[in-house]
Amino acid sequence: MTENHRFHQKLPRSVLFVCSMNTIRSPLAEALTRKIFPDLYTSSAGLMKGKRDFFVDFVIKEDGLSTSPHHPRILKELSDGFFDLVVTLTPQAHNAVLEEMRSYWVNVEYWPIPDPSLATGSREHILNAYRDVRETLKKRINERFKK
Repeated sequence: MTENHRFHQKLPRSVLFVCSMNTIRSPLAEALTRKIFPDLYTSSAGLMKGKRDFFVDFVIKEDGLSTSPHHPRILKELSDGFFDLVVTLTPQAHNAVLEEMRSYWVNVEYWPIPDPSLATGSREHILNAYRDVRETLKKRINERFKK
């Protein structure tokens, strides 16, 4: 992202992260954003509710964070238009958000983040896929929301 582009990109006061089931990518993004930028109101949702992913809990704890209050939510529970920015993390979420939010004045950004639950192999190999997602999100969050 160029400095000129950053200058024109408004920093939001509130952000909603959306993925497919609100179990991996969006809760990770929410937890990381809350830690790095505690003054930024942050939430997350999915297109449908999934089950809590314990690999997410593990890689979040490695980073000194907690997801203990997180319970998967669906987009329709939070799509009231009170977010300055909605960040979509999957193509399906992006299309759904554009449709759902079309009558609201909200900025929507698409950050393509791979699904670590598709990783196969040893436990460590799978955890590394989750760690990669955590680090990718951390980098994107820092770049997007730094002042």
